[in-house]
Amino acid sequence: MATSTSEGPLIQPRPTRVAAAETPRAALASPVVIAAVIIAGLYFGREILIPIAIALLLSFVLGPLVQFLRRLRLPRLLAVGLTVLMTMGVLAALATLIGVQVADLADDVPRYQRTIERKIEGLRESPVGRLTGYVANIGRAIHTAGTAEQTEKAEKTGPAPKAEPEPKPVVVETRQPPPGPLEMAEKVLAPVMQPLATTGIVVVVLLFVLMQREDLRDRMIRLAGSSDLHRTTVAMDDAARRLSRYFVAQLALNTGFGLVIGVGLYLIGVPNPVLWGIFAALMRFVPYIGAFLCALLPMALAAAVDPGWNMLIATALLFVVLEPLAGQVFEPMLYGHSTGLSPLAVLVSALVWTWLWGPIGLLLSTPLTVCLVVLGRHVDKLEFLDVLFGSSPALTPVENFYQRILAEDPEEAQEHADLILQQCSLSAYYDSVVVKGLELAARDAARGVLTVEQRSAIRESVTELIDELAGHPDAEPEAPLAERGDDDEARPGTVPFAPKPPTVPEIWAREGAVLCVAGRGFLDEAAAAILAQLLAKRGLGTRVVPFCDLARAHIDAFDPGPARMTCIVSLAIRGEPTHLRRLARRLEQRMPRVPILVGLWQVDDVAAAAAAVPAGQHVSTLRAATEAVMAAVRQDATPVAAGRRAELAGADAGA
Repeated sequence: MATSTSEGPLIQPRPTRVAAAETPRAALASPVVIAAVIIAGLYFGREILIPIAIALLLSFVLGPLVQFLRRLRLPRLLAVGLTVLMTMGVLAALATLIGVQVADLADDVPRYQRTIERKIEGLRESPVGRLTGYVANIGRAIHTAGTAEQTEKAEKTGPAPKAEPEPKPVVVETRQPPPGPLEMAEKVLAPVMQPLATTGIVVVVLLFVLMQREDLRDRMIRLAGSSDLHRTTVAMDDAARRLSRYFVAQLALNTGFGLVIGVGLYLIGVPNPVLWGIFAALMRFVPYIGAFLCALLPMALAAAVDPGWNMLIATALLFVVLEPLAGQVFEPMLYGHSTGLSPLAVLVSALVWTWLWGPIGLLLSTPLTVCLVVLGRHVDKLEFLDVLFGSSPALTPVENFYQRILAEDPEEAQEHADLILQQCSLSAYYDSVVVKGLELAARDAARGVLTVEQRSAIRESVTELIDELAGHPDAEPEAPLAERGDDDEARPGTVPFAPKPPTVPEIWAREGAVLCVAGRGFLDEAAAAILAQLLAKRGLGTRVVPFCDLARAHIDAFDPGPARMTCIVSLAIRGEPTHLRRLARRLEQRMPRVPILVGLWQVDDVAAAAAAVPAGQHVSTLRAATEAVMAAVRQDATPVAAGRRAELAGADAGA
């Protein structure tokens, strides 16, 4: 689901981890061995694990009902017992109904034989059938010609010698004694023993899970980590509520879908509509192929019942209309746009669980994988499950940006920027993504893991991205008209409209009115170019000055031009930034009347940085820098400031 714009355009980034250069073989083998043991346990223990999994999933569905009965002041034992008894009654009624419907369908199948034969005969007489017959005749002719050729060769070689007549076999009949009562009972009960045993395990486990719900929650909290009980408790309660809400909503939606399908098939005239409605409700739990399977059998029956094709077409249209309506309209309304799983994860989980547990694994694949993803989202040690199967991006926007420029792929970085800029302004994107990504690059450069070629490629990629974003306005995205109120203002929670740019005095609009001076870091010049671009979008004249142009040997030859303000920009300083302090001193000596603003991006302690680099103002974000410069522009535009500026100009002219 989309993140609210009031919370910022980005997902909270995880701490950036840098892998070691070499990983011991034992560290690689250990997860493989653990995964193999888990998979083997799931496969060989499926007779026990399947009913336990069904019971756990049913506990999420029945948990709200138990809580409702508890709020009616019923004892827990009575509330759990009533819930389980009602569930068993509903399931028994459904099983009985399905059995009656299947028996009725089996009795009616011989009546449909003549209709099927007539339709097959009609297909044979159709153009497609005749073409198929022609192809079959040609094949038979080719086969006959080959057989005749073999017969001629056999006749030329002469008759084969007569073989000895084989003796006739003697028929031996074995008579079994009539089965006893125990053997009859075994034959009758054998097919139902396995389902009864599975049902018994499900009921017993379900009773204990519902009775010990709080105890199981506490144990999960202990497994997740008890160092921060408040955070862990909130996370577990939220996960349990979300899973219960999702499963209940999915059960309600699939039940309603089966009910509508049953009514629709009844109106169309398809036999046994109750059976197909229940079948459709069950098959909607199966991802991707469930909708196809639940439509296949009713369509085949409609083709067998109706002498024409109207019933088949009506049945197909019923599923074609209702399935997208349920999947694209009602599912987002009930439990969001997705299950929290990526499409590939849904497909892979369906294949894996089907391989492990058979058809029941296919039915349980999505709910089980959802549970695993929720655990991975709230348990640090299982975070890899959320990364592998979750629908959220594997990399944060900052990591994605740095990875793209590191791979020398500014085009994809541009595409990613376009997506983020639909939710935030350009300055917010620069602050939240680009500057933090440049800081990652600066850290890697400080660690010595970037080659000279990689540094050059990163600079070129960042410069290309900045140039591509030059035409993008620095304004918040406008809220859709549907989200605006009657007073033509955005509703709470939506993005406000961008204010009109202020009127800039002519002296501030000259080229070079604001000098954006880069530090000596290999990406400081790119950071200065970003600030210059944002100020230029507000009507200011800017100029980017490299660090080398203001070195001690070149400072006297530097022409400040019509500079009204100087902004020193640096990324991720560490320790005492002596070079910035000396740079600020040289600029102050060269331009004593021009105020200096120092922008130290991604600095946590601004006060310490201000003490290290003396200047008029200190900021740590691009937004704060642009606001400080615009405040100076507004102050310079006042009548008092204008008169003072005229006096200074006259004094300079007299001198």
